[in-house]
Amino acid sequence: MNIVRRLHEAGLTSEQAYAAAFGSIGLSLVSWLASMKAEQAGVERADRWGIFVGEWAPTFFGLGLALAGYEKAAPASAKRSRSAWLDAPNEKAG
Repeated sequence: MNIVRRLHEAGLTSEQAYAAAFGSIGLSLVSWLASMKAEQAGVERADRWGIFVGEWAPTFFGLGLALAGYEKAAPASAKRSRSAWLDAPNEKAG
């Protein structure tokens, strides 16, 4: 949890990690299409580019889950209300 806490203190939120995961999925498709169009190396080379970028998504999703768990379980003094998704609807920042 030390790494997750440090990432949270550095300003990274679970929403940002999830956005990076979805972004890497989109970037995987774009890199695959660009490789197919720009390079003459064939489908195998395009597949390698798409898979390389696509493998980042599970890492970012896992990081998002870890950060979400930390955001939910962190003591009130450690929270800086970084996540709108995890804030209770009746809570107001004070």
